[in-house]
Amino acid sequence: MAAPVQRRRTAKERLLRAADELFYAEGIHAVGIERVLERAGVARGSLYYSFKGKDELVQAYLTRRHSLWVERVSAGISDTNDPRERILAVFDVLATLFSEPDYRGCAFMNATAEAVPGSVEVQVAKIFRGWIHELFLQLATDTRTPHPAELANTLVILYDGAVANAQMDKNPDAANIAKSTANLVMDSVKAQPPTPTEVHSGELTAG
Repeated sequence: MAAPVQRRRTAKERLLRAADELFYAEGIHAVGIERVLERAGVARGSLYYSFKGKDELVQAYLTRRHSLWVERVSAGISDTNDPRERILAVFDVLATLFSEPDYRGCAFMNATAEAVPGSVEVQVAKIFRGWIHELFLQLATDTRTPHPAELANTLVILYDGAVANAQMDKNPDAANIAKSTANLVMDSVKAQPPTPTEVHSGELTAG
């Protein structure tokens, strides 16, 4: 029996794939619609059948990047139930990303760097950043630290620093450095004694 023929990509899928390759490699504003159409091998009419215009294509490109990164991080932290190890696993996922030959930074940082206020890039990036903050807040809360928001904010800064360092300095070890620093931060948080106010509060509650 002959092997089934692989399903041919739709025009919309080809457009999105082409946009992803070109926008990420060269920048959203630097790449015109004609380049995307040429790379995708589709007619202009197919673009407007699938998307209202470039803005909607950009939105789809960034939304797809967001979804793929959520899947990748979720898979990376799913191997353990230990809260601390789950935090460190996020940086392991980053390390794998940084080692990829076509890595050129965070698609959302790159997009907003060339975007105007209120643009679709800014709107979609805001949703992505909300997820990053929520991810680390949930992970920090799971460690049962008394100050999860402070730990989460520190982890976000380490995450962002690693991303920027890997892109700007071409440093593939940036994620491992951030991971080691995150370890030190969590050691410090765990070792901190309760403040007098917290001790007094605990005594009142216990009483």
